[in-house]
Amino acid sequence: MDYLQNTDLLSISQQITLQKGEFFLREGQVPRKFALVQSGLFRYYYQNDKGIEFTKSFISADNVLASYTAMLHQTPSLFFIQALETSTLLEVNYVSWLKLQESDKTMDKFLINALEKGYAAKEKRERDLLLLDAEERYQNFKHEFPGLDKRVQLQHIASYLGIQPESLSRIRKKQSS
Repeated sequence: MDYLQNTDLLSISQQITLQKGEFFLREGQVPRKFALVQSGLFRYYYQNDKGIEFTKSFISADNVLASYTAMLHQTPSLFFIQALETSTLLEVNYVSWLKLQESDKTMDKFLINALEKGYAAKEKRERDLLLLDAEERYQNFKHEFPGLDKRVQLQHIASYLGIQPESLSRIRKKQSS
């Protein structure tokens, strides 16, 4: 992790631990920080007015954790960020980050890399949801996130795939035979 070599970034960071089930951010909060995931696993999810959850993405180590658009515009987040495992983060205050980014242009490269990685994942996810059937989406999930199906609840995987848990159970049974 290159960012661990940047003493200026480390000086504005705080290492924190979140327990399984804890939230880094809740829907409706205006984010004032982002984090670099050192270990553990998170999910971003939306919740509708009936309480039904829709998993947007899974975030593991060596990735940035943020509601970036909400942080950028200082508006309420539209989704939750929840730890699925006990996780260690380097938390960065957004205002401090902006000051560092202004004085250290190498931070622009860090930001661009993080945004490109996120954009590529978003583009692939949109394509999969629009063009692939549920079985193909599950195969892609297993390829993209090896072993995650053993770490994450079936209902979270199903909501990520855009299907009901019962449908995912049928797909898993069919593929294991």
